[in-house]
Parts: sequence; C-alpha cells; structure tokens
Amino acid sequence: MLPVDPLTLLAFIPAGLALNLTPGADMMFCLGQGLKSGWKPAMAANFGIATGGMVHTLLAALGLGALVAAHPAAFEAIRWLGVGYLLWLAVAALRASPFTAEATVVPTSTAKAFGQGLMVNLLNPKVILFILAFLPQFVDPTRAILPQFLTLGLVFSFGGLLVNGAVGMFAGSIGQRVARSAGLARWLSRISATIFGALALRLALMPRN
Repeated sequence: MLPVDPLTLLAFIPAGLALNLTPGADMMFCLGQGLKSGWKPAMAANFGIATGGMVHTLLAALGLGALVAAHPAAFEAIRWLGVGYLLWLAVAALRASPFTAEATVVPTSTAKAFGQGLMVNLLNPKVILFILAFLPQFVDPTRAILPQFLTLGLVFSFGGLLVNGAVGMFAGSIGQRVARSAGLARWLSRISATIFGALALRLALMPRN
C-alpha cells in the first residue's frame, strides 16, 4: 500500500513539476554549471540540489507531525498560506524573465559542484516556503505523516533531477545562445503560471473537513 493515495499523487505530480519548470536559483545554477564547466559538474550540482530538497522535506515532516498532533487547526492556516503563495508564484512566473542573467559559475570539480548545489537549495527561501506551504495540502492527517512527506519529497526531487538535469546537459552540449531561448522561457513561464493558478483555486475552493 502506497503511503500516499494514488489520486492525490496524480494531482501532486503536475503541481510539483510546475515548480521544477519555473526558472529559479536552482535551474540557473545548473545552467551556469553546464555553460561554464560542462555537463558533469552540472549533473553533480543537480544531485546536490535534489539532496537539499529531501533535507527540507524531512525537516518539514518532522515539524508538521508535532504541529498536527497539538494543533489540528494549523492545517487550515497552512492551506491559506499555500493559496497565497501559489498565487504569488503564478504572478511571478508570468513576470519572470528567465535565462537572462549572466552566469557567474566558474569551472569546478564535481564534488564541489555537488556541495554548491546542495547549499543553493538549502538557502533558497522559495524552496523552504514551497515545501512548508505546499506539501501539507497533499498529506492526509489520518495517515502517518512522515512516509507521506518522504514519498512526496522523492517525487518532487525526482522531477527536479529531470528538469534541472536537462537544463544542465543542454547548456553543456549546445551553449549559451540556444539555452537562453526567449521563446522557450515564455512557454515555460505561461505553463507554470497556469498550473499554479489552477492549483491555488482548487485549494481555495476545497471544502473544510
């Protein structure tokens, strides 16, 4: 038996991919590693970023379990925090101008790239807020909290591995001019904004249990 209900997991996957597809510090770091140092450091940084995501997930799960046990009403507060944050992400995705900043990553070893990717993720407030505000929306409080969080975190991190890995590999193979395609950037931003906006509406209209 899966820790997370299959229908819940199906709803979570596109929402998680929406964040992964939204250009941010993690994606730009993988892009920079690919452009400056090639695909190997880019993939090392990618795995460091995914590891950081799992650290965030574990810490959130451990804290949420105690919070739910003491204050079940906190789920309602987290739900509306999630609505507001997802709407903010939708607006930010539409206003973003991805792939325009100059990469500043210098050539580095794969071990150092992994450590840098880990720190970029751990110190990214968007990732922290997203996991704390978003993952609980897909957690059933009547089930064990930790296995659900870890399952969702693994799915989210795997999506990040695919997306950021593709960006790093593409940048390392093709180069800066193609990787920073304005048309691709606009397409990703619009898709991400639509998914975030629809999910925010779903959360806002969700009946209270």
